[in-house]
Amino acid sequence: MNEERNEGGVLNDLDFQQKLHRRAFLRYTGIAVAASTVITLDACKKDDDGVNFGSDDIAILNYAYALEQLEAAFYTQVISTPYSGISDAEKSLLTDVRDHEIAHREFFKAALGSNAIQALEVDFSSIDFTSRASVLGTAKTFEDLGVAAYNGAGQYIASANYLLLAGKIVSVEARHAAYIRDLLSNGSFADSSVVDSNGLEKSMKPRDVISAASPFIKTKLNAGSLPA
Repeated sequence: MNEERNEGGVLNDLDFQQKLHRRAFLRYTGIAVAASTVITLDACKKDDDGVNFGSDDIAILNYAYALEQLEAAFYTQVISTPYSGISDAEKSLLTDVRDHEIAHREFFKAALGSNAIQALEVDFSSIDFTSRASVLGTAKTFEDLGVAAYNGAGQYIASANYLLLAGKIVSVEARHAAYIRDLLSNGSFADSSVVDSNGLEKSMKPRDVISAASPFIKTKLNAGSLPA
């Protein structure tokens, strides 16, 4: 199959859209495989110190659930109020990203059951949703943060099943990050800001991720039970 590429060797928007068609892209999420998995431990609670993530695997899954809530809310707003000059190809792919983030959010909510943290209130007041630069710049921040978060959290997941599912989800998040980065700057999807000197994607510890995400979350979070 011939692939039309631009000067940087990256698939153009139309070809990329065809390659990452919604139904094909969703196969990578692993959602259908794990939809019936439910954890049955004590529910996490909110106290004066903020929303508590719980402990052990519960804490890590709630941590991922919080990030997916943030991303799903962001892309839902992006599609509800498209930025000025958005192309059909961009809107189509960003709609796919929205749908993936909603699927991830709902998977974690179902998997956690009564242990799931509450629905979080977000704060997007710093984002100009009419501006392509503002929207895509924020999308890059969220996607890079999400990939680094999953990469950093994997070592703390005890359940092999949940580790496998996290690996599937981060592969989708990495595709999101690559697409957003290429929209902003062709070929930047693997630059030194996200890939280290060993050619590996960078990772972040959970508490550092929560700190980075906190300006966009109104709900007070207590990350004390997460790895430092």
